[in-house]
Amino acid sequence: MALLDLPLKRKLAKQDQPEDALTGTPVSRFSRHLILCLVGLVMLYPLMWLISSSMKPSNDIFRQLGLWPENWDFSNYAQGWTALDQPFHVYLINSMIVVIFSIIGNIFSCALAAYAFARMEFTGRKLFFALMLGTLMLPGHVLLVPQYIIFSQLGWLDTYLPLIVPNFMATNAFFIFLMVQFMKSLPKELDDAAQIDGCGPFRTFIRVILPLCVPAMATTAIFTFISTWNEFFGPLLYIQNQDLYTVPLALRAFMDSEGQSMWGPMFAMSVVSIAPIIGFFIAGQKYLINGIATTGLK
Repeated sequence: MALLDLPLKRKLAKQDQPEDALTGTPVSRFSRHLILCLVGLVMLYPLMWLISSSMKPSNDIFRQLGLWPENWDFSNYAQGWTALDQPFHVYLINSMIVVIFSIIGNIFSCALAAYAFARMEFTGRKLFFALMLGTLMLPGHVLLVPQYIIFSQLGWLDTYLPLIVPNFMATNAFFIFLMVQFMKSLPKELDDAAQIDGCGPFRTFIRVILPLCVPAMATTAIFTFISTWNEFFGPLLYIQNQDLYTVPLALRAFMDSEGQSMWGPMFAMSVVSIAPIIGFFIAGQKYLINGIATTGLK
């Protein structure tokens, strides 16, 4: 009995410990918070400098190093919005089109592949899963030439198809692995109960497993949104028509071939372009933390 009561005694003793013994002295807590605040300021400084520069005249951006502008100039936003061939909202809409379809494709295709790896039994499952993980070590630039040739022969150049269609083919091994880890944590009895009710594998996936994977799907959506919204090389390679430019290409268009740039309007539109990312991240932050915590990615 004494041995059985030992874990309980340890737990009660830990609960009885004073707060200082668990969290440290007030000085140590203050030091940790101070360090975190300083690191946070260092990380936020580029963003604060960008916002400050967007409200300065172009001649003062690199001459005045302070964050508080001496001369406020909000006309950079108006000039930047109409500085290119199309109003800037056209490029925001173009990026949003690519992002929305990329999120839908990544969520559905990666979840379907993850369901096969996590919940189904078939010959060579472990081998195929290892090969899938091995693609994480394959540099993306190795595939550029073959992909470009294929998309060119399909007549997809100067369209959004090369940026969207691969996402419907479960080509992102990281998202598949993330969802596999999440689906493995779900009780196997759910599949058995669905099978008793007459559900096949696909119906079990749609009606039972997929609704329970909201945290993992939200994590996939946030990462896909950020990576697709910031993608520069893909649109640069496949899109030539300026009317189809995404936001990164539109920002690049503010700089001419001689390296001259409309710095104020470009920084103003940069602030506008990061607003959707910040808003989407804040809206899905709870699901992102929950998704990472429940998939074992730490």
